[in-house]
Amino acid sequence: MLNYYLTIVLAPLAAAVIAGLFGRQIGRAGSHWLTILAVGTSCALSVLVLRAMFWDGAVSENISLYTWAATDGLHMEVGFLVDRLTALMMVVVTFVSLMVHVYTIGYMHDDPGYQRFFSYISLFTFAMLMLVMSNNFLQLFFGWEAVGLVSYLLIGFWFKRESAILANLKAFLVNRVGDFGFILGIAGVVMFTGSLDYATVFSSADNVAVQTIEVLPGSAWNAMTVICILLFIGAMGKSAQAPLHVWLPDSMEGPTPISALIHAATMVTAGIFMVARMSPLFELSETALAVVVTIGAITAFFMGLLGIVQNDIKRVVAYSTLSQLGYMTVALGASAYSAAIFHLMTHAFFKALLFLAAGSVIIAMHHEQDIRKMGGLRKYMPITYWTALVGSLALIGFPGSSGFFSKDLLIEAVRESHWQGQGAVYWIAYLSVLLGVFVTALYSFRMFFLVFHGNERMDADTKSHLHETPWVVTGPLILLAIPSALIGWFTAGPVLFEGYFDDAIVVAPAHDVLAHIGSHVWHGSLALVQHIYVSPAFWLAASGTFVAWFLYLRRPDIPATIEAKMSGLHQLLVNKYYFDDLYIKGFAFCGRSFGRFLWLKGDELIIDGILVNGTANTVGKLAGVMRQLQTGYLYTYAFAMIIGLTALLSWLIWFR
Repeated sequence: MLNYYLTIVLAPLAAAVIAGLFGRQIGRAGSHWLTILAVGTSCALSVLVLRAMFWDGAVSENISLYTWAATDGLHMEVGFLVDRLTALMMVVVTFVSLMVHVYTIGYMHDDPGYQRFFSYISLFTFAMLMLVMSNNFLQLFFGWEAVGLVSYLLIGFWFKRESAILANLKAFLVNRVGDFGFILGIAGVVMFTGSLDYATVFSSADNVAVQTIEVLPGSAWNAMTVICILLFIGAMGKSAQAPLHVWLPDSMEGPTPISALIHAATMVTAGIFMVARMSPLFELSETALAVVVTIGAITAFFMGLLGIVQNDIKRVVAYSTLSQLGYMTVALGASAYSAAIFHLMTHAFFKALLFLAAGSVIIAMHHEQDIRKMGGLRKYMPITYWTALVGSLALIGFPGSSGFFSKDLLIEAVRESHWQGQGAVYWIAYLSVLLGVFVTALYSFRMFFLVFHGNERMDADTKSHLHETPWVVTGPLILLAIPSALIGWFTAGPVLFEGYFDDAIVVAPAHDVLAHIGSHVWHGSLALVQHIYVSPAFWLAASGTFVAWFLYLRRPDIPATIEAKMSGLHQLLVNKYYFDDLYIKGFAFCGRSFGRFLWLKGDELIIDGILVNGTANTVGKLAGVMRQLQTGYLYTYAFAMIIGLTALLSWLIWFR
C-alpha cells in the first residue's frame, strides 16, 4: 500500500509544479487536464484505501519514510499514519477537490491566471493530504502551514483588487495568532514526552496528565490542560472559531471554486480533524473539553445569526460554514469525536455543493452577487435550482438528507453528553446547537427564496442573457448533490455506532455518549427518519423554513419593518459584532501607531537625526570652524605659533 500512499500525496504536488512552472508551455487545456488527472488518481486510490479499511478489514499502518533530522533522541521524521480516520478524510479531500477542479474549467474560463489557479488548487490538495496522513507533529505542522500559505495565495488570487489583498492579509495574520498557540502546544508535547511521534506521545499521555507546569510564577497548571488548550487555539485559527473567525467571511474575495475548497474540504476542516486525532490527549483534560465546547457553542449560534443579514450570496454560505464548524467543535467538546467527523464529511459535500451552486448563479448573473438583485432564477437555471435545493435541505437537516443524520445525531450527542447536569457549560452548548437549527433554516431559505423564487429583480440586460451554466459547472453540482442527499443512509450507523473509528479515536468510558445513543436512540436509518416528530430540531428547522417563506415571499414588506424597529440589533449584526472594528481600528491601529512612533522618534529622530546625521553635522560644523583658521596668510600662522608657545611656557612655569 505504500506506493498507493505516495501516489496519493505526490500526484497533486507533481501536477502543481508542472502547471505552475510550465503552464505557458502546456497551455490552458494541458494545465487543467494534468491537475484533474492527478487529483482524480488520488481520489480513486483513496477510495481503494477506504474500501480496504472499511470492507476488507485492512489494519492501520504507521509508516516512517525517512528521518529528516535527529538530535538527542528527538527524531524529526516524514511518515504516514493511515487508519480509518485518515482514509475517510483522504476520500473527502480528494473527491471535493476533484469536483472543484472540473468546475473551475467553466468558472475561470476567461481568467488570465488560469494555469496559475490550477497549480494553486492542486498544491492545496497536496498540503491537506500531507496534514491528514501525517504520523507525527512535525509533518502535521508542515501541512498546517502549507494549507495556510496556499489559502493566502488563493484568497488574494485577484491581487489587483485591494479588497482581495486585505482579505488574504487578514487570513494570514489571524492564522498567525492561532498558529503561535499551536506551535507552543507542540513544544509542550515535546517538553513532556520528548517525542513528535503520535504513537509515542499518545502512549505517554497518562504520565503527562499528572504533571504540572507554571504558566505564571506560583500558579501550577495541569500540563495536559495547557497543551490541549494551546493546540485548540491553533484549531480556532484554522477552523475559524470565535474570536479568530474574522478571516473566513473575507475569504470570499477569492474565486468561488477556492471558496468551496477552503470551506468544504481543506483548510477549515484541518482544526476539526486535528482535535479528533488528538482525542487521546483531550480526553484527559476536562478543562480543555469545556473550553472547546463553549467556544464551539458561541460560534455555532452567534455566527449563524450573522448569515440572516448578509446580502452577498457567497457570504451567506460563508457564515453558514462558520456556524457548522461551531457544531463540529461542540461535538468535539462533548467527546463525540466520531459525530464531529461524520458531520465534517456530510458538510463537505453539501457545502461544496452550495458554494458551487452560488458560483453557477454568479456566472449566469454576470458576476452579480447581491441576492436582492436576483429572484425567479428557477425557470432559467433548473439544474442549479434543484441541486441548490438539495444542498439547502441537507444544510438544515431535512429528514433523510445527509445533514439530517449528522446534525440531528450530533445535537442528540450534545444533549446526552457527560456535560449533562453540569450547569452553564451544558446549557450553553445544548441551547446553542438547538436554536442554531432555526437560525440555519432561516438564513438558508431566505437566500434560496430570494435567489430562485419571487419577483425577478435583475436588470433587463442581465435577464436577457440568463441561462443554465455549461456541463463543466452543472456536472460537479449533480455529483455533489448525490452524496448530499443519500450518503447518510449508508454511513451513519457504521461511522457512529459500529466502531468504525475504534482504532483512531479514543474516548474515555465516562464520556462515550455515542455508545449510549447507539443503545437507546439509534435503531437504524429508517427508524430515525420515521421518528422525526419527537425531535425538536426537526420542528425548529421547519419553523425557520416557514418563517423565511412567509417573510420573503408572502410578506416581503415585513423584514424592512423589523429592521427599522430593531435597528440597534440590526446594526450589531451588520457590523459583525464589531470584531473587525476591534481588530482593525483597535489592535491593528495601535500596532501601526506604535510603529509610526518608533519610526518618527526612534528611527528618524534618534538614529537618523542624532546618531547618524547628528554626528555628520557635528563634524561638518567643527570643520567649518577649523576652516576659518586656514587663512593662507603667513603672519596669521606666526601669530598662532606665538600664542601657542606662550600658552605652553605659561603652563610649564605654573605647574613646575
